[in-house]
Amino acid sequence: MSTLDTMSRPHSHEGEGLGPRSYYSSRADRPTSFDIDDIPTPTGREEDWRFTPIRRARDFFDPAGYSGVDASASVRASGPVRVETVGRDDPRLGQVLEPGDRTAVVSWAAFHHSTVVTIPKGADIEEPVVIDVTGSGEIQSQHILIRAEELSRATVLLDHTGKGAVNQTVEVDAGDGANLTVVSLQEWDATARHTSNQRLRLGKDTVLRHVVVSLGGDLVRVCADTDFAGSGGELTMLGLYFVDAGQHLEHRVFVDHDRPNCYSRVTYKGALQGKGAHSVWIGDCLIGKNADNTDTYELNRNLVLTEGAKADSVPNLEIENGEIKGAGHASATGRFDDEQLFYLMSRGVSEEDARGLVVRGFFAEVINQIDVPSISAHLTAAIEAELQRTRGEAEAEPDAGAGDAS
Repeated sequence: MSTLDTMSRPHSHEGEGLGPRSYYSSRADRPTSFDIDDIPTPTGREEDWRFTPIRRARDFFDPAGYSGVDASASVRASGPVRVETVGRDDPRLGQVLEPGDRTAVVSWAAFHHSTVVTIPKGADIEEPVVIDVTGSGEIQSQHILIRAEELSRATVLLDHTGKGAVNQTVEVDAGDGANLTVVSLQEWDATARHTSNQRLRLGKDTVLRHVVVSLGGDLVRVCADTDFAGSGGELTMLGLYFVDAGQHLEHRVFVDHDRPNCYSRVTYKGALQGKGAHSVWIGDCLIGKNADNTDTYELNRNLVLTEGAKADSVPNLEIENGEIKGAGHASATGRFDDEQLFYLMSRGVSEEDARGLVVRGFFAEVINQIDVPSISAHLTAAIEAELQRTRGEAEAEPDAGAGDAS
């Protein structure tokens, strides 16, 4: 982890003549652009890509290799929610930040139509709006825009299932005083690959909850970039992931505080099991010189269940302002606690059941904060399924075990 205290940052992030550098002294220095030529193809040595298996993602980098047909997105909604399919020339697109890495800029260059979901001004939508995303087996791009107009309230679920390879852009534009929850659920087939750049903007006094849950897929990389467009914004970012053998699940968060009196909390938790299971969490937070009274904290916890799994966790905090309420970060990766297991087993709980109880308790903090009963119930069931898979693998290979706890 690192904490960088800097005096100033650039006024513009568009290229700035930085070139294909592998490391930038500040997160604000990273070039962003809608021009594909401004963001070169990664080699794997860049800071943004050094944890990613480049060979498994390489074909996402060239727009010429895409199928020419956008990935499917169908919307289930009730009430006054407006759903549109628009061309890439619609002026509402591309208004929330700019692409910041190669897959993001290629996704922007390759899509043909966008699915636009609008929550009208003042609307209070009780049932979650569900956007079902599926792949076709080819490499596809996709663009989705979620708009919550002033003083509206809603929950939007992005449900990713099926096979294929999808490079996705999601723009979330939450207007002044809106209360919006966006949940991105990745339950892909074991062979699927998915990269997603989710760009979030909060208006004045906006409450935005962004939840990312990754359970399936061969390679999943979700990058969430945020923009406080007004004072008084409140951002909560929650993440949950369960990584199985051979999976690579990567989550990157950038919280850019550049307005006063804003609040953010980031909490991501993951469990890993099986040979070659790999998780990556990068949490970048930048507090700008104009962001007086910022209150921010980011947390990542990883629970390694078996030998052969690896978790990389890197929180980064940059502070350019001395007039803040609070800022901090924490990261930890470990195995089961021997004392917890001993306590439960000494009271008649089997070792398998004790491990299950520890995992359920580990994830409960995140699931309980989601506050959408149907989604929370679904995630609880998904965790149970993962625990059953762990038990089945342990019975099939008793010597592979969970390793020594520490």
